[in-house]
Amino acid sequence: MLLLPQIEHNFSYNKPYMSIDLSSFPKPTFVDWSSGLLEGEAIEQSRKTLGQLAGLFHDREAWSRMDPEIEVYKVRFWRPVPDGKTGGLFWGATTLNPGRVGDEYFMTHGHFHSLRDRAELYATISGEGALLLMDQESQTCSQTMTPGSVHYIPGNVAHRVVNTGSIPLVFVASWPSDAGHDYQKIRDTGFSKRMVARDGVPCLI
Repeated sequence: MLLLPQIEHNFSYNKPYMSIDLSSFPKPTFVDWSSGLLEGEAIEQSRKTLGQLAGLFHDREAWSRMDPEIEVYKVRFWRPVPDGKTGGLFWGATTLNPGRVGDEYFMTHGHFHSLRDRAELYATISGEGALLLMDQESQTCSQTMTPGSVHYIPGNVAHRVVNTGSIPLVFVASWPSDAGHDYQKIRDTGFSKRMVARDGVPCLI
């Protein structure tokens, strides 16, 4: 009779599950899928004006002639877990207004993640635009954003959104709660390419 060797397994079918306090779950928030508007007790908001985006647009003379209080974009976001917690997720919705500084379209600041390897998802609700993606060697490409488009942003890639249309560009996003935002890198070096209007057509230069 053939005797098979005994194999020891490193798991147990009788191991009890870790108990979870269901009362500690965050309360749900709500999104209007026609507008991207987030509502709920824990929703926070940030707003960026032209004045707060000093130095990001190429035509600084044109920027200096514009009203610094013009709203470029706003973000409503939900942090159901503490900022910096490993394994959690955040959720947000951005409204990027149409407009140009010189021939350059209104855009978000753009950032790497503080933890460079963290990824992110964007999904377009309304409007038209472009997602600019730049790796750590400053190679930049763009993806067209139209209603329904979903974009995966890999880790180690800076990202910025540009509104190339005539109405607000609205998109939702989800990112790891420990990702963080490194804006300073973009302030120091910028993106290697910009989205500008050439004969009324968006062009990445």
